[in-house]
Amino acid sequence: MATDSLHGRLFPTRRFSLGVPGHFTVTPDGASVLFLRSRAGDDPVTCLWALDTDSGTERLLADPAELLGASAPAGAGVDAYATDPAAGLAAVTLAGGLWTVDLAGGRVRCLPAEGPVADPRPAPGARRIAYVCGGALRVIETDGTGDRAIAAPDGPEVTFGTAEHTHATSPDGPRGHWWAPDGARLLVARVDPARVGRWHAADAAEPGTAPRTVRYATAGTANAEVTLWITGIDGSRTEAVWDRDAFEYLVGAGWDAHGPYAVVQSRDQRTVRFLVIDPAGGGTRVLSEQRDACWVQLLPGLPARTASGALVAHADLRGTRHLTVDGLTVTPPGLQVRAVLGVDGDEVVFTASDEPAETHVWSHRAGGGVRRLSAEAGVHSAVRRGGTLVRVARCADRPGGRVSVSRDGRPAVPIASLVERPPLDVRVTRLVLGPRELRGALYLPSWHRTGVRLPVLVDPYGGAGRQQVTAELTWRCLVSQWFAEQGFAVLVADGAGTPGRGPDWEREVHGDLFGPVLEDQVTALREAARLHPDLDLGRVGIRGWSFGGSLAALAVLRRPDVFHAAVAGAGVTDQLLYNTHWRERFLGHPREFPGRYEASSLVAAAPDLTRPLLLIHGLADTNVHPANTLRLSTALLAAGRPHEVLLLPGVGHHAMATAATENLLHHQAHFLRRHLCPSGDATRSADGIA
Repeated sequence: MATDSLHGRLFPTRRFSLGVPGHFTVTPDGASVLFLRSRAGDDPVTCLWALDTDSGTERLLADPAELLGASAPAGAGVDAYATDPAAGLAAVTLAGGLWTVDLAGGRVRCLPAEGPVADPRPAPGARRIAYVCGGALRVIETDGTGDRAIAAPDGPEVTFGTAEHTHATSPDGPRGHWWAPDGARLLVARVDPARVGRWHAADAAEPGTAPRTVRYATAGTANAEVTLWITGIDGSRTEAVWDRDAFEYLVGAGWDAHGPYAVVQSRDQRTVRFLVIDPAGGGTRVLSEQRDACWVQLLPGLPARTASGALVAHADLRGTRHLTVDGLTVTPPGLQVRAVLGVDGDEVVFTASDEPAETHVWSHRAGGGVRRLSAEAGVHSAVRRGGTLVRVARCADRPGGRVSVSRDGRPAVPIASLVERPPLDVRVTRLVLGPRELRGALYLPSWHRTGVRLPVLVDPYGGAGRQQVTAELTWRCLVSQWFAEQGFAVLVADGAGTPGRGPDWEREVHGDLFGPVLEDQVTALREAARLHPDLDLGRVGIRGWSFGGSLAALAVLRRPDVFHAAVAGAGVTDQLLYNTHWRERFLGHPREFPGRYEASSLVAAAPDLTRPLLLIHGLADTNVHPANTLRLSTALLAAGRPHEVLLLPGVGHHAMATAATENLLHHQAHFLRRHLCPSGDATRSADGIA
């Protein structure tokens, strides 16, 4: 088992994501499926492909090496693509330029668009393409003429065509402009960040480089002003009007066959409204409203409308998140809806879980009830259109999963995945722990034999928005196994706040983001040791990144009786230094609930440290600013509490996707062995490090 080579492959394979097909588009007749994929598991150049669903043959539509030639920047691939509703034309962004692909004839053409181009969207009828450049929303005809800005910045930092929070309800990420069915108008977001405070990110290793300045809305401070406009291709604009003082978050929008709409949310996130917009005058009316005492959960793909106009939404009732159609629940108790993948006519395709570690694809038709479209244990997703179903099954056997395409009852054909096989086999035992039935995963060294006691490394999940324990093989599973091979029993457990367990479980962290989570980690640790006596509870470490980094540091601050050493990467240590929308969801506005922020402050708890702590942070991190780690380190030093700090110049929030990955993992492993295995006991590893 080539254990020591794992970390050397995480960066060149982009954590085993290269070569995996994704971003699927099915043509209306179901005869073709478009997708993105590179040519190999270590090839960073993404190409646009099409699969013929009858023959199963693949056709290369856009090859960056051919299109850019010798002038191609290293690693330049297709950044994004989108088609018109009829899927006759694809707009492709490549090296900052705009290209079109005629899907019938295969002709590829570079358009003289202003660059760099972002988020291109062909209009219905495929006569023109809208795109974002330099804060403006621009339109260009598909014959290459008429490139112009139809909404240009009217303030120093104003942007048109992008909107930050719409990613919460959009299945394909944040959006900021949507075509009308007639192809003559768009619904466009305008963002003015003038009220948002400025942050500065400097690279201390490059003193000659000016700091990067970004707008960052922290808890309790002002958000950007976001408005919506009905915009004609001639540049005419009509504002969509709603009570923005009461509903300052725009979390979704679109323009379907029934007209333009917006999804808006109150600052306290307890109320969400679906607004119908009058395309002529810009007036709005409330089509539906959701309320919750804690927060209204935002689901990808919702709300939506079927072809007949039925409103598709969700409702949290008696511990279950149900799918609703026109206000009626259509899913059974215990089936937790996660996302709507698409609406094809009056069919709704969605994902849901009745077992938290698995996510399956389901379908609902009026009068036909719901049925499951996926079978094997795993995390599934899908795209359905024109009688063709693209199924993505991410299971425990390989990263990236398997993709199959079935059409009208014919035998399924695969879309090949070229992902690199990891040089490490995962040895994991799935666990259900304690009276709360916490889902856990225990990774043991390949060389371990019963009776050999092992120090424990708790490797907690990444926060309330993400699970770690699922029925799929991810790069995080591989990293957990790598640490196991260094001589640890690695325990991963999903506790309070994680998805898949229902709305009540998610809201257990309301008002206290860390307390219930930490308690579940302690319970999982003790229950796992009861089932597996080789886990040595006298030697327990914990490591984590982002939310997990905060949790790791807090574990040795609050529970030194349980946790004996911690590695904390890129954690938020002062909750006032994090994003308004995400942090206020759980802790509320700091003006109303200052005690919650104080109780969650790691900086305030610094004098309590009695255990070894390694703090790690990338100095180019603009998600969790390095000030978080530096302030905690300063407070620890002032309190006379020894600790270690590792700063990573030029590294952002995702350090595991950088060239520093190899040495970063080794550094953590050495720190943990030094403090948990000072005599070298039970530290045999596959790479021979003791």
